[in-house]
Amino acid sequence: MTTDQAPNRLTNVRCCIVGGGPAGMMLGYLLGRAGIDVVVLEKHADFFRDFRGDTVHPSTLQVMDELGLIDDFLKLPHQRLQKMDGLFGGAKVRIADLSRLDTKYPFIAFMPQWDFLNFLREAGKRFASLKVMMNTEAVDLIRRGDAIAGVRANTPDGPVDIEADLTIACDGRHSTVRERAGLAVEEIGAPMDVLWFRVGRRADETENLFARIEPGKMMVTFDRGDYWQCAYVIAKGQYEAVKARGLQALLDDVVRMAPILRSGIADVKSFDDVKLLTVAINRLSRWTRPGLLCIGDAAHAMSPVGGVGVNLAVQDAVATANLLTDKLQRGCPSEDELDAVRRRRAFPVRMTQAMQVIVQNNIISGALQGGDRPLKVPLVLRLLTAVPWLQGIPARFLAIGVRPEHVQSKAAPAL
Repeated sequence: MTTDQAPNRLTNVRCCIVGGGPAGMMLGYLLGRAGIDVVVLEKHADFFRDFRGDTVHPSTLQVMDELGLIDDFLKLPHQRLQKMDGLFGGAKVRIADLSRLDTKYPFIAFMPQWDFLNFLREAGKRFASLKVMMNTEAVDLIRRGDAIAGVRANTPDGPVDIEADLTIACDGRHSTVRERAGLAVEEIGAPMDVLWFRVGRRADETENLFARIEPGKMMVTFDRGDYWQCAYVIAKGQYEAVKARGLQALLDDVVRMAPILRSGIADVKSFDDVKLLTVAINRLSRWTRPGLLCIGDAAHAMSPVGGVGVNLAVQDAVATANLLTDKLQRGCPSEDELDAVRRRRAFPVRMTQAMQVIVQNNIISGALQGGDRPLKVPLVLRLLTAVPWLQGIPARFLAIGVRPEHVQSKAAPAL
């Protein structure tokens, strides 16, 4: 008998979380901490990906502090960013200054997302009620009448049915669970895609520039200690045109925009070293079905503008635990109770996406159009650069966000 023909094994849990990204792992940790019987399904064998957001903002650092995890978390290798400077058509501008924030952790920590997720997995091992199943891919939903009653998943040992009072989709912008549930996605659109690659960094190379914008070109660089992480922004759908010009033409543009990358640019040997990130902004109008809730990118995909995606996902997880933990102790919350998460989080999501669209339409789109005319620094950037105290406004939006969440769900008594 083949694996496909074998009868499915059966597991029963109170809550099944599909997706081991920031939303899924944080929510799994919070529910496990509260003594809820919860399983997190991650379809890959590890957390390593070609592209995963790695900016941990002060709002997330505050959550880690509230959970008593911050000291060990900040022992992990990371870099800190407070001042966000850029070159706009050759003119130096300051975008934000986090040191002006009245917050306990006034910096953005750059940390590989797989380190963040592994940290949460290791920290959660002390909760007997939390199980993380790697290499386990949810492929369909289990239904009981009109309600979702769990998921059907593939594992290295064959298929398994995981029956759950509540299923929570945290499986990203291409969510299988969302698609199987028939939840419609509202596309907002983005004018760009991103080419993501690494360039070697010498120990004596330092530069505080964050973003570079020239006519027809835009690039963001992150100092990651022993390498530069680069995000080269291109107009939507232009990847094949970039490839047609050839790798050397791309690398020549990169080095001309950021001369500091010259010494390590040979690390990019072919287009295999350049990963395409297709940018999308979208959201669900309905986040629930009976027995099902979507959060994080499964509910709202964010643009990379501001690097806020990880932190919005963590905020969703905290809000979900705050609103649903007590109810989950008694069984599956009603759909109206599940929808309280959307009602709580929809405003921050819409506000953040609206600001991303403003940046896209007023800065990025114009820059990517190219042309012979030199770029003129937008008035808002001129004001931010000229009036330092204004730099705290975008800093607060980026670092803290709209309606930040704080941990209110309780930890189960220690045995």
